[in-house]
Amino acid sequence: MVEKRRALAYVGPMNAPALKPSDRVRKPDWIRVKAPTSPGYAETRKLMRDLSLNTVCEEAACPNIGECWTKKHATVMILGDTCTRACAFCNVKTGMPRPVDPLEPEHVALAAAKMGLTHIVITSVDRDDLPDGGASQFVRVIKALRRETPSTTIEILTPDFRNKPESAVASIVDARPDVYNHNLETVPRLYPTIRPGARYYASLRLLEQVKRRDPSIFTKSGIMLGLGEERMEVHQVMDDMRSADIDFMTMGQYLQPTPKHAKVIDFVTPQAFDAYAQIARAKGFLQVASSPLTRSSYHAGDDFERMRAAREAQLARAAAS
Repeated sequence: MVEKRRALAYVGPMNAPALKPSDRVRKPDWIRVKAPTSPGYAETRKLMRDLSLNTVCEEAACPNIGECWTKKHATVMILGDTCTRACAFCNVKTGMPRPVDPLEPEHVALAAAKMGLTHIVITSVDRDDLPDGGASQFVRVIKALRRETPSTTIEILTPDFRNKPESAVASIVDARPDVYNHNLETVPRLYPTIRPGARYYASLRLLEQVKRRDPSIFTKSGIMLGLGEERMEVHQVMDDMRSADIDFMTMGQYLQPTPKHAKVIDFVTPQAFDAYAQIARAKGFLQVASSPLTRSSYHAGDDFERMRAAREAQLARAAAS
């Protein structure tokens, strides 16, 4: 059970008033990271370039790129580097995408094999221009990975496939990734300004559809904090996720990529992230990742192992009762 006093102690930081623009220029100490310079980083970057692969690590200006690439962890972004939407928080460029690369699935599988990945995360841009939203390319990538490196566990982070047939999501589920992730990104109230091309409840229904079609697949979703959300709104998102039987929730600090993107309303303290994590665990998630630098694929392999162990323990308890 959540310790009430500890959780309530951080209500202030969670709902701090909007900071003045001059106060938002300097990031707090807990959000700063070192610039990547290691040999491992350079090797990962070269491999991605040699295989003509895009990564969300670069395109979304992830603050953890130095740490992850040094360890030869990378989140591959398929279906090109150009998105058909323009979300207010996202640094990926918007425009008319190029045709789908037929060699991309084999290149992803080759990269995973060369890096010796035990766990890989595959994401994509939105491709509203394609009849299936790019679902068939996810399927081809999953199949290529199973052929080339069968012991690698596969996590996918997909778009919402809005206005696409249900068969698009069904085909990906039937390809049996180990984890199906789709991020809600923020609280419903902020969708019109932060995620105008999407619908909150449509994203929830997608994750419900995945779990309904194959209950053995782990489902995962995340939100950004610091966009002006209220504490109780975050709690409601947790409840909505649990109603959709989502296994894993992530929460991280929103960082403004460029001046044209949505502004950071407040920097949520590490203590507040810890309090949110306690509440989420009490609501029944198998796994929770909550910290200022948490991103969807940050420490994804380790988190997957913990989530799998938590499910096995849960099933063992149910069998013994």
